[in-house]
Amino acid sequence: QVQLVESGGGLAQPGGSLRLSCAASGSFFSLGTMGWYRQAPGKERELVATISSDGSTNYEDSVKGRFTISRDNAKNTVYLQMNSLKPEDTAVYYCKLNYRTARWRPVTSYWGQGTQVTVSS
Repeated sequence: QVQLVESGGGLAQPGGSLRLSCAASGSFFSLGTMGWYRQAPGKERELVATISSDGSTNYEDSVKGRFTISRDNAKNTVYLQMNSLKPEDTAVYYCKLNYRTARWRPVTSYWGQGTQVTVSS
Protein backbone atom coordinates (compact mmCIF):
# COMPACT_ATOMS: atom_id res chain seq x y z
CA GLN A 1 0.00 0.00 0.00
CA VAL A 2 1.30 3.43 -0.97
CA GLN A 3 0.79 6.70 0.84
CA LEU A 4 1.49 10.22 -0.39
CA VAL A 5 1.86 13.08 2.06
CA GLU A 6 1.68 16.55 0.55
CA SER A 7 2.74 19.73 2.28
CA GLY A 8 3.70 23.32 1.57
CA GLY A 9 0.49 24.84 0.32
CA GLY A 10 -0.97 28.03 1.70
CA LEU A 11 -1.47 31.69 0.95
CA ALA A 12 0.99 33.73 -1.09
CA GLN A 13 0.94 37.23 -2.51
CA PRO A 14 1.22 37.80 -6.25
CA GLY A 15 4.87 37.58 -7.16
CA GLY A 16 5.59 35.43 -4.14
CA SER A 17 6.83 31.87 -3.81
CA LEU A 18 5.75 28.58 -2.32
CA ARG A 19 7.34 25.14 -2.31
CA LEU A 20 5.23 22.01 -2.37
CA SER A 21 6.50 18.63 -1.22
CA CYS A 22 5.07 15.17 -1.75
CA ALA A 23 6.61 12.23 0.09
CA ALA A 24 5.80 8.67 -0.90
CA SER A 25 5.94 5.75 1.47
CA GLY A 26 4.81 2.15 1.44
CA SER A 27 5.48 -1.03 -0.45
CA PHE A 28 6.69 -0.44 -3.98
CA PHE A 29 9.36 -1.97 -6.14
CA SER A 30 10.12 1.18 -8.11
CA LEU A 31 8.90 4.73 -8.55
CA GLY A 32 8.30 6.05 -12.00
CA THR A 33 7.13 9.43 -13.16
CA MET A 34 5.96 11.78 -10.44
CA GLY A 35 3.97 14.89 -11.11
CA TRP A 36 1.88 17.78 -9.94
CA TYR A 37 -1.58 18.60 -11.17
CA ARG A 38 -3.99 21.32 -10.14
CA GLN A 39 -7.69 21.96 -10.16
CA ALA A 40 -9.23 25.38 -9.84
CA PRO A 41 -12.89 25.82 -8.88
CA GLY A 42 -15.16 25.00 -11.79
CA LYS A 43 -12.30 23.77 -13.95
CA GLU A 44 -10.88 20.43 -15.01
CA ARG A 45 -7.81 19.04 -13.30
CA GLU A 46 -4.76 19.93 -15.38
CA LEU A 47 -1.14 18.90 -15.53
CA VAL A 48 1.34 21.34 -14.02
CA ALA A 49 4.63 19.48 -14.26
CA THR A 50 6.03 15.96 -14.34
CA ILE A 51 9.44 14.45 -13.74
CA SER A 52 10.47 10.99 -14.83
CA SER A 53 12.67 8.59 -12.92
CA ASP A 54 15.68 9.73 -14.94
CA GLY A 55 14.98 13.39 -14.25
CA SER A 56 13.34 14.44 -17.51
CA THR A 57 10.81 17.20 -16.91
CA ASN A 58 7.68 18.49 -18.59
CA TYR A 59 5.79 21.68 -17.82
CA GLU A 60 2.46 23.21 -18.69
CA ASP A 61 3.08 26.31 -20.79
CA SER A 62 1.74 28.84 -18.29
CA VAL A 63 4.18 27.78 -15.57
CA LYS A 64 7.33 27.46 -17.68
CA GLY A 65 10.07 29.67 -16.30
CA ARG A 66 8.24 30.14 -13.00
CA PHE A 67 7.83 26.65 -11.56
CA THR A 68 10.50 24.00 -11.10
CA ILE A 69 9.83 20.34 -10.40
CA SER A 70 12.49 18.17 -8.79
CA ARG A 71 12.75 14.86 -6.99
CA ASP A 72 14.89 13.23 -4.34
CA ASN A 73 14.89 9.53 -5.09
CA ALA A 74 16.57 8.68 -1.79
CA LYS A 75 13.64 10.29 0.04
CA ASN A 76 10.96 9.22 -2.47
CA THR A 77 9.91 12.84 -2.58
CA VAL A 78 8.93 15.22 -5.35
CA TYR A 79 8.99 18.98 -5.01
CA LEU A 80 7.41 21.88 -6.84
CA GLN A 81 9.08 25.25 -6.41
CA MET A 82 6.64 27.93 -7.45
CA ASN A 83 7.97 31.44 -8.04
CA SER A 84 6.39 34.59 -9.46
CA LEU A 85 2.99 33.32 -8.42
CA LYS A 86 -0.10 34.74 -10.05
CA PRO A 87 -3.73 34.78 -8.88
CA GLU A 88 -4.55 32.35 -11.69
CA ASP A 89 -2.27 29.79 -10.02
CA THR A 90 -4.84 29.49 -7.25
CA ALA A 91 -6.01 25.88 -7.13
CA VAL A 92 -5.82 22.64 -5.23
CA TYR A 93 -2.53 21.01 -6.18
CA TYR A 94 -2.36 17.23 -6.36
CA CYS A 95 0.67 14.99 -6.40
CA LYS A 96 0.57 11.92 -8.63
CA LEU A 97 2.88 8.94 -8.46
CA ASN A 98 3.42 6.09 -10.91
CA TYR A 99 4.93 3.00 -9.35
CA ARG A 100 5.35 -0.76 -9.60
CA THR A 101 4.92 -3.19 -6.72
CA ALA A 102 7.11 -5.75 -8.51
CA ARG A 103 9.20 -5.86 -11.67
CA TRP A 104 6.58 -7.90 -13.52
CA ARG A 105 3.58 -5.91 -12.37
CA PRO A 106 2.06 -3.08 -14.40
CA VAL A 107 2.50 0.56 -13.54
CA THR A 108 -0.05 1.84 -11.03
CA SER A 109 -0.97 5.47 -10.43
CA TYR A 110 -1.75 6.99 -7.07
CA TRP A 111 -2.96 10.47 -6.15
CA GLY A 112 -2.27 12.57 -3.09
CA GLN A 113 -5.05 14.23 -1.12
CA GLY A 114 -4.33 17.70 -2.50
CA THR A 115 -3.06 20.90 -0.96
CA GLN A 116 -4.62 24.33 -1.41
CA VAL A 117 -2.58 27.12 -2.97
CA THR A 118 -4.12 30.58 -2.87
CA VAL A 119 -2.46 33.57 -4.51
CA SER A 120 -4.03 36.83 -3.41
CA SER A 121 -3.10 40.25 -2.13
